Amino acid sequence: MKRVLTYSIVFLCANLFAQYGLGQDVGKIKTIVIDAGHGGRDPGALGRKSKEKDIALAVALKTGHYIEQNLSGVKVVYTRKTDRFVELHRRGKIANDAKADLFISIHCNSNPSRKPYGAETYALGVENNRTNANLVAMTENASILLEENQDDIYDGFDPKAEESLINLTLFQSEHRDQSLDLANRIQKQFKNRVGRKDRGVHQAGFLVLWKTTMPSVLVELGYLSNTTEEAFLLSAKGQSYLASAIYRAVKEYKRDYESESGAYDYRKKAIEKQNDAENKGPGKNGNTISATNHKKSVKKNSELVFRVQFYTSPKKLNNNDSRLKSLDNIYIYQHNGMYKYTSGKFNSLAEAEKHKETIRKKGFADAFSVAFYKGERISISRAKQILNEK
Repeated sequence: MKRVLTYSIVFLCANLFAQYGLGQDVGKIKTIVIDAGHGGRDPGALGRKSKEKDIALAVALKTGHYIEQNLSGVKVVYTRKTDRFVELHRRGKIANDAKADLFISIHCNSNPSRKPYGAETYALGVENNRTNANLVAMTENASILLEENQDDIYDGFDPKAEESLINLTLFQSEHRDQSLDLANRIQKQFKNRVGRKDRGVHQAGFLVLWKTTMPSVLVELGYLSNTTEEAFLLSAKGQSYLASAIYRAVKEYKRDYESESGAYDYRKKAIEKQNDAENKGPGKNGNTISATNHKKSVKKNSELVFRVQFYTSPKKLNNNDSRLKSLDNIYIYQHNGMYKYTSGKFNSLAEAEKHKETIRKKGFADAFSVAFYKGERISISRAKQILNEK
């Protein structure tokens, strides 16, 4: 009990630090930290011909290069650019010190069986079926066993104990929704652009994501234990494709985040949409409303409505889920491939903001107001423009 209390205090402090300390520069994505997993005396997972640390570094450097070359005004910071050992707690500190807007940790997977293959992406958190996700987290967290004074630094954290993983996620990051959003975009790129098996978006307790104060994901590129996939991960072509997929996901996330924050140039967005026309497909515009009769029910004089978004998940929740019991007027919509849950329906932003405070008091600390126009999700800044036009 004492240890659990200690963890609770530590993580609560970390969460408060995230809310009031460094954190995301609201409006634009300016700095991205790319973290190549393992390194130096920590080889990570081993294949027949490869080491995780080498593939992670190669893809990390390529990803950073694509971002630097194609996203003007964005600074890329690397936790390592060479084969050297970097402690897990230092990786997050590098991102926090850089006041990064995104943190992407790149890894490779392994399994005692040679059959599993495919890519998966993680955010910090807990999911109902934790077994596989926890095994991955335990493997990646084991790097602390190679660090000096790990008991003092991590307050006795045991990377082999599931209880430690649960304690690690007692306090969810305020950037959970954004992290899951980015993770989902990365997975879609892996599947649609690179043709990798999509093993999904998951949540687990990763130490490297623990104290980051910005949206953060951990990418597992594939399985070194699978001979065919190892060959792909070792190839220059495979590494370039995977790095390009991560870059494209970041580009999309940046575009939509800045659009919603009002920092994005709508004329520029129109040009990008035209240039990206060949990539469009079902759902790629990210504004599919799940309530089929919603548009019919919206009256002409109330085409603009505000709601309070309180939860995001790659999977749809069960109707009797305990997280939904204390809320009313719940509306679910799909946006960027994620299920997003809202409460309330208001004609003014002020009413939504008032309702937001009520939702936050019910345990959804990162709830925020969203706007819909003619049944389509739009940014708050665009909603204000529409109100001014009226």
